[in-house]
Amino acid sequence: MKKAQEWFDYGIELAKDFGPKLITAILIYSIGSWIIKKLIGSIDKIMSKSKYDESLQKFLLNLITWALKIFLIIIVISRLGVDVTTFAAVVAAAGLAIGLALQGSLSNFAGGVLIMIFKPYKIGDLIEAQDVLGVVKEIEIFTTKLITPENKLAIIPNGVLANGNIVNYTAEGMIRVDLTIGIGYDEDMKKAKEVLLSVLTSNPKILKNPAPSVNVIELGESSVDLAVRPYCKPEDYWDVYFATLENSKLALDAAGIEIPYPHSVEIQKEG
Repeated sequence: MKKAQEWFDYGIELAKDFGPKLITAILIYSIGSWIIKKLIGSIDKIMSKSKYDESLQKFLLNLITWALKIFLIIIVISRLGVDVTTFAAVVAAAGLAIGLALQGSLSNFAGGVLIMIFKPYKIGDLIEAQDVLGVVKEIEIFTTKLITPENKLAIIPNGVLANGNIVNYTAEGMIRVDLTIGIGYDEDMKKAKEVLLSVLTSNPKILKNPAPSVNVIELGESSVDLAVRPYCKPEDYWDVYFATLENSKLALDAAGIEIPYPHSVEIQKEG
């Protein structure tokens, strides 16, 4: 009974000594988190009005948010009575161990910084990297998010992006659509080229400069293959691709020009 009373008294003394510090720390954290949220919102508005690059804006906001949160945590810990100098030494030692364990994450962070500096792509660009094709949705501290043509979200680490090959289809403001359409050897090749060029020039989404072209690319086993090459804006790629295929077939049919296809041959046995 006496031992229980001693523990109870010890608990009371601990609450008297540590309770105010804990309550103060909780208040500091709550108010600090609210201030950080408001501050980040204000910085976001200022950057938007200053017409910052969207990719850089989101990256910097992420970075500032993390830095402020770490600063707030240090203040809260110091308010609890922990020696910040000792804490910093412990964090430094732990940071070294964690850094060695999380080399990939540090590489991704460094990759994010390099992407912000050299800008191989920005939000809204259509890129292909790490065997993934998609539109850049967001560039974060450690990763880049892409939306694929199938409307899937692809998350790629910045480390491999910064050190790998990137094809940016948007950077030049235009993209070429590569199609191959075959016609029969007995068909009028010049007429077929005229028909296909007419299809290309009648599509308002196909650019006039550079001019679209239709040229013989190969003499195949059963067809003369024509390279159909229109240019368009990157965002119009699939519209132009599908429309060109469909309209080319319809136009060639209307002109009486055959597109070869495999024919099955039935062999009748003599009875």
